[in-house]
Amino acid sequence: MTDSDTMQAIAIRTPGGPEVLVSQPWPIPECGAAEVLIRVAAAGINGPDLAQRRGHYDPPPGASPLPGLEVAGEIVAVGSQVEGWRGGDHVMALTNGGGYAEFVAVPAGQVLPVPVSWTMTEAAALPETWFTVTQTLVLRAGLAPGMSVLVHGAAGGIGGAAIQIVTILGARAIAVVSSAAKAAYALRLGAVATIDSTIEDIAARTLELTDGAGVDRVLDIIGGAMTQTNLVASARAGHIVQVSTLDGANASISLRTMMARQLTLSGSTLRLQTAATKAAIASHIRSHLLPALEAPGFTKPMITSFPIGVAAEAHRHMEARGHIGKLVLVTPFGTRQ
Repeated sequence: MTDSDTMQAIAIRTPGGPEVLVSQPWPIPECGAAEVLIRVAAAGINGPDLAQRRGHYDPPPGASPLPGLEVAGEIVAVGSQVEGWRGGDHVMALTNGGGYAEFVAVPAGQVLPVPVSWTMTEAAALPETWFTVTQTLVLRAGLAPGMSVLVHGAAGGIGGAAIQIVTILGARAIAVVSSAAKAAYALRLGAVATIDSTIEDIAARTLELTDGAGVDRVLDIIGGAMTQTNLVASARAGHIVQVSTLDGANASISLRTMMARQLTLSGSTLRLQTAATKAAIASHIRSHLLPALEAPGFTKPMITSFPIGVAAEAHRHMEARGHIGKLVLVTPFGTRQ
């Protein structure tokens, strides 16, 4: 593995802007009995990383204080209670933190094989968003074949994952975007239609696309005033899934509309889920989604990669909110793969 007990990691010096991310020596984590130790090739960047850097999303007790919730790499050690994994396996994983580093210890239940024909950089873009959408939209909100789903932020990480999961499971994704380039990307991922939020009325266009019925499910990352729009766009007995609040943590909505149309609004965060819940999500992905990822011709998400040493630059790029697809940090080990 290494002759040293330390590694390079990206730490948060103090809550603040991207400039607080610093590369520094850090102890290589110990591999627990129910964990695997992964040599990180690449680490995906996600909204919670930015929130943690700002001081708004503290790690749960016992988790690494380092940012980074998803990685791909090579297993270098296996805990005594772990079955099914061995040193040298190429894997992707949902971490409990600590992904912005050369090594990370991960509960074995949160580990999945790198899909056939995917690079580690590509695979590192999958776990956090695919676990999130599977947990909320599929397992909790009961996504089923034939349903229609309104997907906000459709050209980003969560939105792109939602489009592809919806499509794999036989439902129809309507993508909300903010540019022609993002619309083209969403259609390439499998969306059946797009709505440009900068020039179209989202609720009215949604009703038009669904012959007045509204959508069965909504995946929203916007929050704020968009919540009332989602109510208007929803079908009777619809379910709105809130996974982020980029434009506002508070909303004024019509409870009468919710009651009259029997709507459900649910919210959830992934990081605080138990190890058992995360393992169940991983199992569902492995059984129901991974085969599609490995199918010839599957459209991979658009990736913009940065060397891990310039993590601050990558965070600035993500905060500009103009990117398409996923942002990924690549370690020196990853550049050799």
